[in-house]
Amino acid sequence: MSNYVVGITGASGSIYGVRLIKHLALMKLHVDVVVTSAGKKVMKEELGLFGFENMARLGLSKNKGVIKIWENDNFEAPFMSGSNAPEAVVVIPCSVGKLSGIANGISTNLLERAADVALKEKKQLVLVIRETPLSLIHLENMLKVAQAGAHILPAMPAFYHHPKSIDDIVDFVVGKVFDILKIEHTLFKGWKR
Repeated sequence: MSNYVVGITGASGSIYGVRLIKHLALMKLHVDVVVTSAGKKVMKEELGLFGFENMARLGLSKNKGVIKIWENDNFEAPFMSGSNAPEAVVVIPCSVGKLSGIANGISTNLLERAADVALKEKKQLVLVIRETPLSLIHLENMLKVAQAGAHILPAMPAFYHHPKSIDDIVDFVVGKVFDILKIEHTLFKGWKR
């Protein structure tokens, strides 16, 4: 069974991570979730949620069996070891602070360690950067992780699919993650389809 680690950091755009988790769970794929302390604060501010205690509101209540939530300081998670590496790690949204930690091989918490494991085991690591404008340091860190094998996917929605709602815009970015993971989806139509 494929398993995925989804990390939500303190960057704005926690809805991207929540939507990705929802769609992975609806596909009955196992999802390990790590929300940083800053991620929990932003999630509460943006979505009115603290963590995932309100699963029904997220549309995930039927899928609790495929979602496991881990505290970011829990170093007993199986996916923190290369011998049990996940299929992919997606940090969505990814703050530039978390990008910096990952780019420099810092593994002081579970999410950073999961990203480190993905890189060292040649698994997919997708970083959905959510920051603007970008400094030279941010760009250098993106280059560094890309050279190490990570996919950089800035949260930059397109509009050729004629979005009608914020959900359509969010689904476009989440669909791009699915494209990288090579998971079929119907979240948006490709160019001229």
